[in-house]
Amino acid sequence: MRSKLMEMLESRKDEIIAIRRHLHENPELSFKEDKTAQYIANFYKGKDVEVQTEVGNGHGIIVTIKGGKPGKNIGLRADFDALPITEQTDVPFKSKNEGVMHACGHDGHTAYMLVLAGCLIQLKDEIPGTIKIIHQHAEEVPPGGAKSIVESGVLDDLDHIFGIHLLPMDPAGVVGYHAGFSFTGRAYMKLKIQGRGGHGSSPHLANDAIVAGAHFVTAAQTIISRRLSPFDIGVITIGSFDGKGTFNVIKDSVVLEGDIRYMTLDTKQKIEKEIRRLVKGLEEEFGVTCDLTYENDYPPVYNDPEVTEKVAEYLKNANDKDIKEVKEYPQLAPSEDFAYYAEKFPSCFFYIACTPKGVKDPYFNHHPKFDIDEDALLVAAKAVGYVVCGYYGLD
Repeated sequence: MRSKLMEMLESRKDEIIAIRRHLHENPELSFKEDKTAQYIANFYKGKDVEVQTEVGNGHGIIVTIKGGKPGKNIGLRADFDALPITEQTDVPFKSKNEGVMHACGHDGHTAYMLVLAGCLIQLKDEIPGTIKIIHQHAEEVPPGGAKSIVESGVLDDLDHIFGIHLLPMDPAGVVGYHAGFSFTGRAYMKLKIQGRGGHGSSPHLANDAIVAGAHFVTAAQTIISRRLSPFDIGVITIGSFDGKGTFNVIKDSVVLEGDIRYMTLDTKQKIEKEIRRLVKGLEEEFGVTCDLTYENDYPPVYNDPEVTEKVAEYLKNANDKDIKEVKEYPQLAPSEDFAYYAEKFPSCFFYIACTPKGVKDPYFNHHPKFDIDEDALLVAAKAVGYVVCGYYGLD
């Protein structure tokens, strides 16, 4: 089966690229992927397969491929939402939706997965088990789609889930993996500081919210430098400080928004505890009142070490001309709601390199000039195909 699957994928490389370009031209934002979801559902029409739509809190689609023999059940996940970014690439299939762009590679994830699923459906009689294709909506915007799909119970019969992400960290042909905590978790904070306004010439008669806010911005960084172990990974970024006013008027209130990242659940708890402690201290020290919103979004992605070791083994033994190198990657700073699948099932989320040919300093995911080497799409399809075959012991 393995050789048949790879031959089928190779023969459909142009189709994978065509699907990716169609999706790239027609991106849709998280929770608004109406046409994309319909496109995905239409792909499966007439195929001998069960399709469930509107799964979870949006347009999630679950395609169940029942093998011809009994065995274990696995899930293969690909996301399909885009980002609120105005595209700045020069490709002929540039986004037609102003201000919306597939700047993270989800168009490629969906394209390879559709064709791989189509091939697996044709070969399903040889599969000893059931494969569920998870076409997931809304990865980019919390609460995301993964958590709701898991909570729906539609995946409860699975043993493991596998997924990939396109990353421009190496040329196409390189596949990366990392066992254990691999992607950071993240939280969102919003802090309103209420002071007392006044004339810029008489600060003693006012209570300056900007000064209190500036102190918080600086003090928050001591959580990372003085409260976390040097061996722990944590980031606090205050990305918005809304204190605009008039040059000679003391602001009575300011609003700060921040992004928090962490690699372990212990670090997550420490950072939240210390931020709440600083906010209390701010009220005491500056005589202001604070309204803190703190929302934990996606957990860290934890790749089961045993499952990940098997994935690396399957890929290293592939001996495929398109998979040129399989190597261990470091822990990565972005966050991913694949983490919710990995919390419930022993899983592996690995990486498909996609740096465009001839580019030494590629634009990373979420950049308006983000692009991929489309050869990486076949690599993705083959890599996940090899994992499926390896998992089921199919030669």
